[in-house]
Amino acid sequence: MDMPEKTTSADAFKRLRDELAQCIIGQKALIDRLLIALLADGHLLVEGAPGLAKTTAIKELAARIEADFHRVQFTPDLLPADLTGTEIYRPQTAAFEFQKGPLFHNVILADEVNRAPAKVQSALLEAMGERQITV
Repeated sequence: MDMPEKTTSADAFKRLRDELAQCIIGQKALIDRLLIALLADGHLLVEGAPGLAKTTAIKELAARIEADFHRVQFTPDLLPADLTGTEIYRPQTAAFEFQKGPLFHNVILADEVNRAPAKVQSALLEAMGERQITV
């Protein structure tokens, strides 16, 4: 009597780790940290020299887990509404409609956060720390 093959969470996790290792060569520690942050439902600060596959690693993780990914380049002229979203007037319906910002995505890559104004950093930190977005 053959038993149907079961996929355990550990097997799925190992497969995800192996898939990421195939497309991100030489960054085992980064892959491990990404997966730990994912399992812990947390956040990860990734620092390093250009060209070390930081963005690729995060994009690939998001693709493998079928998450909605968005990259935000922080600049001095960024506004909090650029992260949180804003009300947009729709002339067809003569009504305002909320346009969600990047913070509503599942996986966000926030690049050069230190360049953003304090209010923008505050909006990002609120979403990260309190798991809520104030519009």
